[in-house]
Amino acid sequence: MGTGILGLPLAVKNAGILMGPLSLLAMGFIACHCMHILVRCAQHFCHRLNRPFMDYADTVMHGLEASPSAWLRKHAHWGRYLVLALPGGVRIQEKETWLAGMPSSLQWWLRHMVSFFLILTQLGFCCVYIVFLADNLKQVVEAINGTTNNCHYNETVILTPTLDSRLYMLAFLPVLVLLALIRNLRVLSVFSMLANLSMLLSLVIIAQYSVQEIPDPSRLPLIASWKTYSLFFGTAIFSFESIGVVLPLENKMKNTRRFPAILSLGMFIITALYIGIGVLGYMRFENDIKASITLNLPNCWLYQSVKLLYVAGILCTYTLQFYVPAEIIIPFAISQVSKRWALLLDLSIRFTMVCLTCILAILIPRLDLVISLVGSVSSSALALIIPPLLEIATYYSEGMSPLTIVKDALISILGFMGFVAGTYQALDELIQPGHSVTFSNSTMLIQ
Repeated sequence: MGTGILGLPLAVKNAGILMGPLSLLAMGFIACHCMHILVRCAQHFCHRLNRPFMDYADTVMHGLEASPSAWLRKHAHWGRYLVLALPGGVRIQEKETWLAGMPSSLQWWLRHMVSFFLILTQLGFCCVYIVFLADNLKQVVEAINGTTNNCHYNETVILTPTLDSRLYMLAFLPVLVLLALIRNLRVLSVFSMLANLSMLLSLVIIAQYSVQEIPDPSRLPLIASWKTYSLFFGTAIFSFESIGVVLPLENKMKNTRRFPAILSLGMFIITALYIGIGVLGYMRFENDIKASITLNLPNCWLYQSVKLLYVAGILCTYTLQFYVPAEIIIPFAISQVSKRWALLLDLSIRFTMVCLTCILAILIPRLDLVISLVGSVSSSALALIIPPLLEIATYYSEGMSPLTIVKDALISILGFMGFVAGTYQALDELIQPGHSVTFSNSTMLIQ
């Protein structure tokens, strides 16, 4: 879940009170369908090649090898590299094993391309988390003197301005450095469990508050502007990005025949949760909805504790996101020095990387747009564009219904249109002069 689900109310605002939930429902259905396509294609090649398991990248490669196009068959291995290079394609362990039998020069370029995308994406997530941590803690501190047990929204206190949110980011730096020193993946799995529990409890309390005293929704626009809708697409598809872990999850099941039903049930629950939080949050706070719904909660002890719970969960999640780029950079760096300097270099790199994410969080404007950009570029390709084309390449020579071909083509076109529109709009708002630099709850104007 992370911070993605907390931004869905703002995403619904960017689409409209009618178009938002309908689009989330359609996107959830299409994303689930594309996951099923990927599973079917992987099972098809597993049976044909007598292999127990096939990841996303291997499935794309064999799908291109089975296509009727001679050019695609000849360059099928590049389909594999494309999936591996996209952020979220497969796990890091899987991204390293496929390089073994390739020419050394090609290995070097592809390995560094994959590593670059992974490092860029994961450190970007860390930057977003730092902004979230700072803004939520800032709001708690500003209301600490007037926080009461009365949780009625209209009776909350006016926030007393304190330090700039960027100073709160710097205040988190020592804690983040200490967390980044954890190198044991088993210990990090405990952090993951604690993060999930704290965020789940927080979401339950947020939903409970959102259903209270909902204003008349007839004042809300049914359909928003196409410009803001493109931002909705990037944020929403980013939230649904889990296709890279579908095949590894199937591989871990004892009875894989039940996996399609479990996948459909899981996606139904996730889609319902996303629609519920998104719609309730927007209806409850209307145009005042912020980049994170936690920033709209009243300043009483119950909801202040929700913010602190989510802060604790995001702190744990930061450690998990940081683990991936650390495992790429540090082993390579250590291999270049003697063992005497290995530990010092390890600690120095971790400290430098955490400082880098903190600096970027301070300097990069509109991190919510960066999330939309990542969703538009990588998530749309992995979740919407590639799987339908993969199905056509896999089954076309074996006979496909024209309706199935048309359906797959339409899904890929939809994903490509979202990719173009979302990427353009996010980049346009990031680079336009005189833009508003938003630190979630804090805004300043660049002259």
